[in-house]
Amino acid sequence: MSRARALLLVAICALLAASPSTPAQSQPWPQERPPAPLPARSVDIPAYEIRTLDNGLQVVAVPQHEQPAVSFRLLVKAGAVQEPADKPGVAGFVAALLNQGTTTRSAGDIATAIDSAGGILGVSSGNELSFVSGAVIKDRTDLALGLVAEMVQHPAFAEEEIARQRQQAVSSLQVSYDDPDYLADVVFDRVVYGAHPYGRTPTPQSVTRITREDLVTFHRTWFAPNNALLAIVGDLTMDEAFAAAERAFGGWPRRDVPETTLPAVPAPARRVVVIDRPGSAQTEIRVGHIGVARTVPEYVAIDLMVRILGGEGANRLFGVLRSDRGLTYGASASLNTFRRSGDIVAETDTRTQVTGEALRLMVDEFARLQREVVRAAELRGAQEFLSGNFPLTIETPGAIAQQVLAHLFYGVDLSEIETYREQVDRVSPDDVQTAAKTYLKPEQLTVVLVGDASAFASQLSGAGFPAFDRIPLAELDLSSPTLRRGAPGADRDRP
Repeated sequence: MSRARALLLVAICALLAASPSTPAQSQPWPQERPPAPLPARSVDIPAYEIRTLDNGLQVVAVPQHEQPAVSFRLLVKAGAVQEPADKPGVAGFVAALLNQGTTTRSAGDIATAIDSAGGILGVSSGNELSFVSGAVIKDRTDLALGLVAEMVQHPAFAEEEIARQRQQAVSSLQVSYDDPDYLADVVFDRVVYGAHPYGRTPTPQSVTRITREDLVTFHRTWFAPNNALLAIVGDLTMDEAFAAAERAFGGWPRRDVPETTLPAVPAPARRVVVIDRPGSAQTEIRVGHIGVARTVPEYVAIDLMVRILGGEGANRLFGVLRSDRGLTYGASASLNTFRRSGDIVAETDTRTQVTGEALRLMVDEFARLQREVVRAAELRGAQEFLSGNFPLTIETPGAIAQQVLAHLFYGVDLSEIETYREQVDRVSPDDVQTAAKTYLKPEQLTVVLVGDASAFASQLSGAGFPAFDRIPLAELDLSSPTLRRGAPGADRDRP
């Protein structure tokens, strides 16, 4: 042994000999609870006014004089549910191409015009709507609104722009098919809604079939002032905002818009679909069923019920799956509502080896909401979150404009904006249980699992799901009634 190493050993022994024989005292864990939330403050709702132009365009004006800027949002009441059943993606194409050229301006011209106004401009679409939104400095309001009016009335739908959009859409979808989270979401919608338009989703095959004539027809049918809403927010008086709307959109011709006729959504039905991705280390899990439209009278109680299941302020799923069992890093539940229906879905991802256990626990929490009255503390946590968060949803003129647009779009009484907190606080534990017994269907849940089926299929019988549809990812076809490419029906499978 070298002299240096020997000296080091002697020093270590001396330190150990000098150390106290009793273990160090550990610091006591804090015993005090987090501070209680502050009392709710009264909320001053920003002033707004609604007027309808002669052509039927409803306009919401919300003054805000803190900055010399104006923001706007034009919402058209048409989206994916109005597109041809065999060509999902048309509504998205129409919205995406609005700012890619008009009959008198190129995409570059539009970009240059909005940039020169110190503004921003965006377009998008959803299941039931399409919209254009943006913001500019105050003295360029007429330019920006005039540009939007031109875009929604006279889109060019140039063939070269359509080809570019098609290529981007196909590439994006192909990438998404490698994302298990995306697959779980779209397959859940397809299974829950069946052939209903709410469940349709674009595929690489469907977007390649979209033609310019499809876009022109969709636009001509649904883009009309009497089928649209406009919000203007900013450094304008009420009269100035409505005058600006009249100058930009007053010449937009009113025309007849067909009534949207939709089939009834399917009743909740028990079904388990496994999308087999060999080699996946985790399983994406979705559990749920058909829910409710935004306009149901019990909406607030149902919203609180879902938040107790897996939302802010409570989240039983997180407690059971993460805190108690350590099966996942996160779990949640959502209430998705549309004008005609909606869905309730719980979601998580977990290690392949414990897929069955996680699934069983999630299903049990649906049944528990029916079986047991929720604890007052759980309900209060969800209520405090909604009540405390509500001022953030209306604290700015832009936020109140979005609230008003949403209420007008869904046909919800505008007075509910002012009474929302009272509605939330009135819900009792019994109300939540009544909502659970009425709207939850634990025996008719749709389950979607995306992962390595060979590693977890044997667990499903023990979790209470002995029968399931196993669909290899290579055979998945989201446009097929069976979700299986080239087959009249998916085979029933057992582990």
